[in-house]
Amino acid sequence: MTQLNPEDVRRVAGLANLHLNESEIPAMQEQLGRILTFIDQLKEVDTSGVEPLAHPFELVNAFREDIPTPMLPREEALKNAPSTDGKYFQVPAILDAED
Repeated sequence: MTQLNPEDVRRVAGLANLHLNESEIPAMQEQLGRILTFIDQLKEVDTSGVEPLAHPFELVNAFREDIPTPMLPREEALKNAPSTDGKYFQVPAILDAED
């Protein structure tokens, strides 16, 4: 199994914006090591005769006619909202001003 040191785990956690406490580091070391070992196994697979593909299934666009329909009246759309300003939905801020 590929071994990572605690500093590697802290760096990867930081890149993933994860906040680990010191007691979580050993478990993450083991899990990341198993993942890297699996990736090493995948690198050994012979794919020389395999055609590259972008998606495992053949995709077909299912287009439909774009037919305008009447809009829902604003009052009807807003009537069950927990908070509005009369014209728009009001939602809690999710980003700090510093972001």
